[in-house]
Amino acid sequence: MSKYVIGIDFGTNSCRSLIVDVANGNELATHVFAYPSGKDGVIIDSRNPHLARQNPDDYIKGIEATVKGALRKAKSVKKNFRNSDVIGLGVDTTGSSPMPVDEEGEPLCFNKRFKKNPAAMVWLWKDHTSFTEAEQITKLASEIRPQFLSKIGGVYSSEWWWSKILHCKNSSPDVFDAAYSWVEICDWIPALLVGDLSPNNIKRSICAAGHKAMFNYQWNGLPDKEFLETLSPGLGDLRDRLYNKAFTSENLAGYLSESWAKKLGLDTNVAVAVGAFDAHMGAVGAGITTGALVKIVGTSTCDIMIHPQTEKLSDVPGVCGIVNGSVRDGFFGIEAGQSGVGDIFLWFVNNLVPEKYGKSSEEKFKNLEKAASKLKAGESGLIALDWNNGNRTILVDARLTGLLVGQTLHTQPHEIYRALLEATGFGALAIIDRLEEYGVEVKEVINCGGLAVKNSLLMQIYADIIGRPMKISRSEQTPALGAGIFAAVAAGKKSGGYNTIDEAQNVMTGIGKVYMPNPQSHQTYRKLYSLYKQLHDAFGTKQWTGGMYNVMKELLIIRNEVLIQS
Repeated sequence: MSKYVIGIDFGTNSCRSLIVDVANGNELATHVFAYPSGKDGVIIDSRNPHLARQNPDDYIKGIEATVKGALRKAKSVKKNFRNSDVIGLGVDTTGSSPMPVDEEGEPLCFNKRFKKNPAAMVWLWKDHTSFTEAEQITKLASEIRPQFLSKIGGVYSSEWWWSKILHCKNSSPDVFDAAYSWVEICDWIPALLVGDLSPNNIKRSICAAGHKAMFNYQWNGLPDKEFLETLSPGLGDLRDRLYNKAFTSENLAGYLSESWAKKLGLDTNVAVAVGAFDAHMGAVGAGITTGALVKIVGTSTCDIMIHPQTEKLSDVPGVCGIVNGSVRDGFFGIEAGQSGVGDIFLWFVNNLVPEKYGKSSEEKFKNLEKAASKLKAGESGLIALDWNNGNRTILVDARLTGLLVGQTLHTQPHEIYRALLEATGFGALAIIDRLEEYGVEVKEVINCGGLAVKNSLLMQIYADIIGRPMKISRSEQTPALGAGIFAAVAAGKKSGGYNTIDEAQNVMTGIGKVYMPNPQSHQTYRKLYSLYKQLHDAFGTKQWTGGMYNVMKELLIIRNEVLIQS
């Protein structure tokens, strides 16, 4: 009999469940649930554009809606499908997205006292309110604990665990004082499913702990109490109420509780894997191997590589972390990424594109892509910086902003759109250059996520800029698939799953499409990339010195060369 796993992917605006056949990777059914709270599922504040929170009740509703919805669809697709054939369940989420909880592990926002207080909710990954605290952490660590920064690229980010907790302490002391502990949602959701939310019992993800909370067994786990107390008096006491161990996602978090089994129509022998972040599980779902860079391309991007524990690996300044086991056991996980990609395109379409391109966002995107695809590389005369939501890698600065250079009275919206696509491609190449500069060879690039599947122009531009084939994962739901793969391993071979990630990946993953680079476009983009790097260093680093007189002129020269060639 066929066996199945369910991967639940908790994204920024919605969650989805994916049912996968363990024997062949066939994706049987999926169901999506849009978070009902806030704006598109995000709690925002018009007075503070940096604030982004989430209601954990949306996750609870999402689990039931998506799993039951996917199970119904699976039965209509395959007549002999039975709920009892589901052997495992895996969870991936955004991150760092920590949440304050009480002593029983219940979210503080479930308490009447804090019901409408955003500080008592999930601090979503894209919340940048703690940029001051991030700078404070970086400064103190560089002075007294430089080893804390060496594994996370040298700079602590406002997107991460300690920055957000410290900002809560500073801005909402009533919430901080009421919180018994804090939990990443990738850890809280599996604990919810197995029926044990006690903060002392939750199996914490090494992915979240290592990349976002400065957890490393070299210094006995989390930052020491002395460091935390020096950072902010009273913060050190929290450490005793957190955790000392962290686990890879091949591990079993537990089995589905009676309550959730009844609610979902599943058995209590369904294995629940330890959770992790969407990008890291997405990399596994895309078939990551040594030398492969997996790009999860969506509202932002996350770039993931793995490196064998047995081989030397240097620290890489500016990356989001090098963590043992964060992607899979036996390998260092290397994380980098861009804070804004799809979000930049959506901002442009929603705010600056006239109705001649269409009335709906969907129409505008379609017509912009059609018009922009007719342009050659360099033809627009424009170049942009992709920092509308800050820079995640390699500058690690949430306060950097976007830039567009080369506009004239003749500039058209589709030309700007293409320049924004190109900017994210240049940002992607800057990350690859940094990795290779420190000895991490990028042999191939595998793309996954919504934009990789839907935006063919973007993928062709990436191929032309980076000068490498852009491979597209066979699955359109790689984070959920990756979560399902870990569920299959957590369930084990005796239950119909697998003993190792390699065994599961060989069967359940693959490449669906490849975009080959255009040599002529690549040569043009090499010239434009040189200008991008000039702008990148001039606006993004303190060390840069020099003039900018050449940039506009060289854009015009490149534009004229391209027009003559055509």
